Amino acid sequence: MQRTLAGDEQSIKAYSIAVDVLGRAADFDPQADPIVRVQARRLRGLIEEYYRGPGSGDAVRISLPVGRYVPDFHWMEPAGGIRAAVDETPSAAMTGRAQLAGGLAMSWFAVAVITLGVAALGLALFIFNPMSETAGSMGQLARPSVTVVEFQNLAEGQSDAPQVAGLAIELVTDLDQFEDIDVRYGGGADVAIAVAPNGVADYVLTGIVRKDGAVVQYSAILTDSRSGGVVWNQTFAVPLAEAVQSGVLDAVSRRLSLVLGSPRGPLHGAARQLLAQSPALSGNANLYLCRMLFHSYRASGSAAEADRTNTCLSGLAADDRESPTGLAMAASLLAERDIAPSGRDTAYAERMRLAEADLDRAISAAPVSAFIWEQHARLRQDMGQFDRARTEYGSAIQLNPANGDALAAYARLLALGGNIAEAESMARDAADGTPNPPDWYFCVPALLALQAGDNAGAIAAAERYALADAELGPILAILAGQRSGDGDMVNRYLAQVLDLPSFRAVGVLPRLRERVQDKALLEQIQAALTAAGVPLKAINGAF
Repeated sequence: MQRTLAGDEQSIKAYSIAVDVLGRAADFDPQADPIVRVQARRLRGLIEEYYRGPGSGDAVRISLPVGRYVPDFHWMEPAGGIRAAVDETPSAAMTGRAQLAGGLAMSWFAVAVITLGVAALGLALFIFNPMSETAGSMGQLARPSVTVVEFQNLAEGQSDAPQVAGLAIELVTDLDQFEDIDVRYGGGADVAIAVAPNGVADYVLTGIVRKDGAVVQYSAILTDSRSGGVVWNQTFAVPLAEAVQSGVLDAVSRRLSLVLGSPRGPLHGAARQLLAQSPALSGNANLYLCRMLFHSYRASGSAAEADRTNTCLSGLAADDRESPTGLAMAASLLAERDIAPSGRDTAYAERMRLAEADLDRAISAAPVSAFIWEQHARLRQDMGQFDRARTEYGSAIQLNPANGDALAAYARLLALGGNIAEAESMARDAADGTPNPPDWYFCVPALLALQAGDNAGAIAAAERYALADAELGPILAILAGQRSGDGDMVNRYLAQVLDLPSFRAVGVLPRLRERVQDKALLEQIQAALTAAGVPLKAINGAF
């Protein structure tokens, strides 16, 4: 507005708004990133809402014409009619600005500018700190809700127009498989998205699709419905030849769902921040927050996160504790407390029996829950029932193809069973397609890099995996170190292998045979350990 009043409309462009206001980098491309167009549309809605409510009697009205970023200013007659538009001619515009800048109606103009300026400032702050509204909240944060609106097709009517219609339905269907998200369909792309303090959804997902040479850009924008602020946006480039095929909608929806459905994705940011700031929920636990803690445990595997999740579950009402999700989480935590050979005694067998019984109850109560099938498959895998585990992972992924944890876990099981080719696409989807993938996702990427002779990639993936898996991770790191000629790396991880209680109890290979069915991989491991100087007795027996 200041630039308009100063007669500097030429500097008000999408690029300058993105860089100066929205904090985008200097290489911002307005054609590739639609954020300015989206924010302009949101701002038009905010302005219209303001003048329908508290600003209905203002003597000066500000509007933002469609297709432009330069605001227009209008004087209003006392009865509400427009007295003069300041943008009718260049001379009238200058006169209007002079009047606005120093005329008697300046107080009314100041009120309008201040009101809209505060709204704009709040929007900008929200963009850079989207969780500010919930940062200090200790209320019972509910699972997030999102309304999905059809994407705008900017290539509609052109030859070779990409597939767009129905993408919102695909997204609703895919996101609905995540039981910790409340998702609904919002209609066509022309539906107005208004700020909704008491709206029906926390977030609104919209998007723009446009042709860009030989590719089509599918851009998704997630907006907070209370503030109008964009909290996340992402663009996928799809070859034009693929974008005109009907199957592209399923592929794009799945890529978006891998991010949006992830517990580390933008929809769950408020819960992550609340849990990070409030280690003890102090009576504010609910099933959704317990599930977010469980996902944190899944990502880290730490005993501390397991304890936090158990504490959260114990504080729930009986109905929530006995719900299918509650049963599945509690059973998984019970079964995974200690799976080392030295702990496989009568008490261990009893824990596994109880865990299996509760997971069976959960499956019976919720037979189409991908989350519960995934937990059941993990139990089967821990019990050495690999065929049944493969079947149950398959059920989990069939129910929810964008479940990153199920994809990574199933891929690992397949790869360690000798089916690395079948595991590859699932492992890459999990590691490359989900936000902030946890360290345990990198088992299969490490094996793939070793197979391809990519020593640098094998080292990077193996060292990440070693942070999550104290048994197999260091051994993969030794393989990668040997192939790259890094003796220091081999020695560092060899010390970890020889100091591990589970290996010392039964031997390295006997323990690994309980997890790895790929005989070729086991032979590689034996050769690598032998080359590193480990005695055959320690490789094959207790030491």
